[in-house]
Amino acid sequence: MFSVDKQSLQSLSALALFTFAFLGSEFFFDSRIGLLISAERVVGAQAMILGASVIGFLAYGLIAKVAGGRRAFRAIEAVGAIAALVTIAAAESALAMQIAGCIAFFLLGSLGAEAHWSMARAFEGSPSLAKGAGAAYAAGILLQFLSNQFVTAGMAGTAVLCIGIAALAVFAAAGEHDGESAGQAAADSSQQITPGGAKTAIRAVWLLALVVLLACMFSTLDNVVTLANAQGSISVETWPRLFLAASGLAAGVLFDIRERRYMGFIMFAVTVLSTISILAVEAGASPVIGLIVFYVSSGFFVTFFTTTFLQLAPRMRTPQLWAGMGRAANNLCAFTVSGVSMMLTQSGIAAVMIASLILFVLVSVAFVGAGLFRLPSTVGEREAIQAGLAAAAAPTPEEVQAEFISRSGLTPREEEVLRAVTADERPLKQVADDLGISLRMVQRHLTNIYSKTDTQTRAGLTRAFFGK
Repeated sequence: MFSVDKQSLQSLSALALFTFAFLGSEFFFDSRIGLLISAERVVGAQAMILGASVIGFLAYGLIAKVAGGRRAFRAIEAVGAIAALVTIAAAESALAMQIAGCIAFFLLGSLGAEAHWSMARAFEGSPSLAKGAGAAYAAGILLQFLSNQFVTAGMAGTAVLCIGIAALAVFAAAGEHDGESAGQAAADSSQQITPGGAKTAIRAVWLLALVVLLACMFSTLDNVVTLANAQGSISVETWPRLFLAASGLAAGVLFDIRERRYMGFIMFAVTVLSTISILAVEAGASPVIGLIVFYVSSGFFVTFFTTTFLQLAPRMRTPQLWAGMGRAANNLCAFTVSGVSMMLTQSGIAAVMIASLILFVLVSVAFVGAGLFRLPSTVGEREAIQAGLAAAAAPTPEEVQAEFISRSGLTPREEEVLRAVTADERPLKQVADDLGISLRMVQRHLTNIYSKTDTQTRAGLTRAFFGK
């Protein structure tokens, strides 16, 4: 599908392990706290841990600089997250679980930011960036699926998640160079990158708005799924979840077509499908059908926002912050709108239809503002444009000849002889007759021209005069 070197493979592994650890821990937390609180309150508890992960994402750069050595810092984060998961598994109080969950997801957010930053550095300028993002996401989903299918619940499941977090910390720190800290690596990389300027910053804001709006759609349907899972009507860890992996891989392949020039159009089509799926579920369609449509669309969405910000990050002034901004924005939206979306899904089809229409209009505006409806140029097209600009800027043959004559300091008669002897291969006797002067005079002028132009033959003089 695509070739990767050691650094790229390490970054892919880190991002895949983050996806596995993050989603697995989220489901584990929902399942555990669901034993102590009502199904409706699980959605709010989930929102709290997602909010903690956003803080971890945003704090990554600052914490990495303060903490110094990357390996030691990753080890501390991994130990803290593992301890928090063990607490969730053993706690008998919902409050204790909530606190431990927030700690675990804050640390997972920081580890995730490191994984995204590593991916952005390894795949900068790569034509396979979307494939890499989709493959990492699919691998994480498959790991979670296998864990849910073959590992029993309780401490065994907790142990698998803990191993995943430990491996994430190892791969996230694998890009360390000669004891260089994460903060130093980020600073050094920032110094080597020329920021994209005001246009890039404006586009980044539009992309953030787009991800937030899209996340509102997915958060609404995700809350429906979470509620149905908590009530026992569906099981989100079973086979429909494989559609997430398949759609992530498909998204990576489709997005990378012709250097990701059609990525915006494809994602907009998926947005339309997602809107329809929300309406269908609320109108009474089978929860399984809605779940499948949601997962297929979600795979595209995750690959889209991951690829978009990995691609954007190197052009920003703080690239290590922006690499994981798509995931942070998605989690922030899930945290802030969970209550509203839950109320919306319980308000009837009319409210859902109105809200979906408003969201769809806003999403369309954000797509336009982010420039995703404009076809970006490919390498071949950019080369053709550059060649055309170079040709337009190149001097004309007349300008080349005038500059040659001026630089050589030729007299008017010498210029006349020059043009005559370089126009064709006529014998010098015929040139003399056409100019109305003697052959000896033509030869004398030609000798002077050779001297002034530093040429020795008629052929060499012709090439120099025409700039060949």
